[in-house]
Amino acid sequence: MSVPGEEAAPVSSELVRSYVITGGRRLPSADDLSLHMLVTLAPDRELPLGASPEVRAIWELCAGGYLAVAEVAAHLGLPVGVARLLLTDLTEQGHLLRRSAPPPAKSESRLVIEKVLHGLQSLYA
Repeated sequence: MSVPGEEAAPVSSELVRSYVITGGRRLPSADDLSLHMLVTLAPDRELPLGASPEVRAIWELCAGGYLAVAEVAAHLGLPVGVARLLLTDLTEQGHLLRRSAPPPAKSESRLVIEKVLHGLQSLYA
């Protein structure tokens, strides 16, 4: 309800949907579960009774192997914070395994890359 002369703030369906999915709980910090953290289904686990559609979707995605947190959020079409909250819940319940992302590849010098390229060209030319 708004006071006369005051405009009501529009509420988007995405905001309401996220609130419903999380149960109004505070989203975890980015340090708890980074976007690059890899998650997968723990062996010999069963889907929790009464699992939400989002948890079921996470279960199916993670059953196929390791995925990054950002990938899970993208596949589900959820905000990253909401996906992190659901993944954190499943991890704390023992349903998911976490692994940090591999370190970034070491950059090689241009000279080494050119030598490899010339070697490949001489083999296949």
